[in-house]
Order: sequence, then structure tokens, then C-alpha cells
Amino acid sequence: MIRTGGSGPARRPSGNPARDRLRRLQLRLTAAYTLITLAGVSCLAWLVIRTDDRSREAAEYDEMRRRASVAASLVYYEDDRIRLDGLADDEATAGTPQILVLEGRPGGGAAVVFRGGVQQFDVPATALARAAGAAMRGEETVREEARDRTGGPVRLLAVPFWHDATDEVAGAAVAVGDPAYGAAEHRSLVLSLVVGCAALTALAALTGHVLSGRSLRPAWQALEQQERLLADAAHELRTPVAVMRGSVELAERGSGGADAYLPGIRRAADRMGHVVENLLTRGRLEAAVETVRAEPLRLDQLVEEVCAELPEGGHRLELRAAESVVEADAALVRVAVRNLLDNAVRHGRTGGEPGMALGRAERHAAEPGEPGRADLLVTVDGPEVSVADRGPGVEPGRLPELIERFRSPGGGTGIGLSLVHRVALAHRGALTVRARPGGGAVFVLRLAPPRSRRRAGAERVNRPTGD
Repeated sequence: MIRTGGSGPARRPSGNPARDRLRRLQLRLTAAYTLITLAGVSCLAWLVIRTDDRSREAAEYDEMRRRASVAASLVYYEDDRIRLDGLADDEATAGTPQILVLEGRPGGGAAVVFRGGVQQFDVPATALARAAGAAMRGEETVREEARDRTGGPVRLLAVPFWHDATDEVAGAAVAVGDPAYGAAEHRSLVLSLVVGCAALTALAALTGHVLSGRSLRPAWQALEQQERLLADAAHELRTPVAVMRGSVELAERGSGGADAYLPGIRRAADRMGHVVENLLTRGRLEAAVETVRAEPLRLDQLVEEVCAELPEGGHRLELRAAESVVEADAALVRVAVRNLLDNAVRHGRTGGEPGMALGRAERHAAEPGEPGRADLLVTVDGPEVSVADRGPGVEPGRLPELIERFRSPGGGTGIGLSLVHRVALAHRGALTVRARPGGGAVFVLRLAPPRSRRRAGAERVNRPTGD
């Protein structure tokens, strides 16, 4: 039997186009969810990397500006001569970024007059003079990109300083920065983001697969219900149709006329109508489109009416019905009681062969000339309807097997009893079986008592968890 799993459709046989389309749809939904998540986390990671890179650059230039500004402020002139005695002992010139001081020359160039204690990069004098000259001409801080003598990239930041006597720009303090500043931390951040994005994408793929499976579960269930309904219809209608066709063929070949075969055809037609009603009711209950119209119902009168509709066949039926009022759906309860009676009539015969009793529950139609007759006792007691027969009996532990489709012992289908079970669940009741004193079985349909319902009216059917 096909069942659905908790997070998605269970494993199903291949080769069904409808199932293949649903599987492909689930894969497409999973892929779409994964790609959307991947695009989102990739954009977010790119923004984080870009922001971190700019933050590193800004932090490096801020430090370069601070050191160069301090160095420029320590330069002064005395007797028209530049004094640098305050630079050597200051922390601004002792570490990195390294600091150089260039003084302007009459020809328009600039020469290095001071180098800091740390010489991290060997920058050509022309590059230093170019940066210092730009700062002196513009009388403002200048930033430039350059290369050292090994060809590696460096950053230059020049801050101008003024002559104390003339207030003219006299030179510039140049800070040399490292573009690889904070590169190790940046690479660590990039690696963490890549690993995190991969993990999130994998998690998104798994989550998307689970969610798409859950979202498609109603479609799987609808497909399974349709397949079950078709299988039940084919299984249940095969015998009545065969009986009618055989009767017609015998009538065509016989010389005594067709009147002798009309009763059998009528019984097969009645059986077919009963099967169709069962299948439609079961389909509505499984699809949860049928509502339980819980209204006050005289259960004893309904059971009496169903018993009166029992076809003639020499069966003995005793009805013990006490006045009983329940809140239930009359149409569903009628179908359930009729199925219990039909099961007892066909499989609880006192003189039949052992194989014809409840061990062969739910055979399609009783053949003419079947030995024995049913001895039935129908009881209505409060919200319970019990149907007792004199067949070989049924162990209570075998009830789940009897009500499972196509699994009843002896070749039965179990569809009728399964429908009774579903009607009981729809009314918050149960279907049970016990041994009848003296031999036989007693099937009991129990509905919820009126006092357990808070209100009457339409209620949705609680979908059973299994067949």
C-alpha cells in the first residue's frame, strides 16, 4: 500500500506520468529555492567583503594621516633653518606607516631631510618628491598610489607644512602605507563567508526539498486517493458486472426465457449500486470534502429502517433497539450500518463452509445456492450499534487486518469494513469486534455520545491516519 511520509512523499513505484511530473515539480521548486538563496547570500557576502575592504583602506589612510600630521606639526624653522629634533623621539615616526620629511628646493623639487625609524618600503625618491610636490602646490593633503623599488604597490599620503617666518609652504611629511594592511583578517573573513554561504546554500537546498515535499503533499494525497478510488471501483465492480454478463449470456442461450435470470441480474445491479455508494462516500471522506452534518438523530429508528431494507434470503434477524438519540450525520451512519449488516449476512452464515465466514470478509457478491443462512442480532444501546452473527468469529487483534484494503484474509477487499471504520472516526467514535457467546462475532459501531460534543452543526472530517 502506498503511504505518505512526514516530510514529503514516500517512495513510490516509477512509471506513472503523474507521479513523475510531481517529482519533477518538487525538484524544480527545490532548485528555485536553492538558487534564490544562493543569489541572496552571494550578494550579501559581496557587500560584506566590499565594505570590509573599504574599511581596511580607510583605517590605513587614517593612521597614515595621523602620523604625517603629527610629523608635519613637529617641523619648525629657526634662523631660517629647518629643525627636526622633535621627530626622532616621537612615536609617530617610530612605527609603521613609515614617515619621511621632504623640504622644498628653490628649483621646485623636494629632497628627503628625515626618515623614520622603520624603513618598511624602499620607495624611489621621484615618487616621494611627486607626492610632496602635489601637497605643496595644492596646500592640502594628497593621496597617491605608487610602487617601491621591488615593484610592489605602496600607498603615499603627503601633508604640507609651512615656514614659520614667511608662512609659505616649505615642504611635506609623507607617510608610506602598506596595501596589504589587514589582509590576513580580510582573507579570513572571505573564507568564513564562502564556507558560510556554502553551508547556507546546502541547508537551503535541504529545506527547500522538505518544504516543497510538504507543499506537494496534498497533490500526492489527491493522486493516491484517485488511484485508490479507481482500484476500489475496478476491484468491487468486477464481480457484479461478471454476474450480470453471465446471466445475460445464459438467458440468450437458454430456451426457458429470461425471467429465470432476472432476480440474479437485479441482485447484481443492487450490489453494484451499493458498491458505487460506498466508493463515493469513501472518496469524500478521504478527500475531506464531506462534512459531518451533526444533527440530533434517532439512532434506533435509523437502524430499524436499514434492517427493513435487508433483502429477503431466509435470514433470521432479531432487532433489540432501545430509544437512542445521538448527534451524527444520518447519511454516513446509514451507510455504515448497511455495510455491517451486509458483511454479517454474507460472512456470518450458520451452515456455510468455514471459508465463507468472516475469514473471507468483503467478498463481492454471494453466488446463488450458497449454503446456510445468517442468524443476526442487531442491538442499539445508546450511541452504539452492534451486529452479531453466528459465523466462526474473529479475533479482536485481527480487526486492523480486516479493515485494510485488499488485505482481508480469504481474498476479501476490506473496503466495506474500512468505510465503517472511517465513518466511526469521522464521528469521533470507533469500530471494534468481540466474540459472541455461543460462537460468532459481534461488530460494534460506537459514535461519540451527545454530551461529549460541545456544539452541533457542521464539522470537518478528521482525516484518518491510515487505511
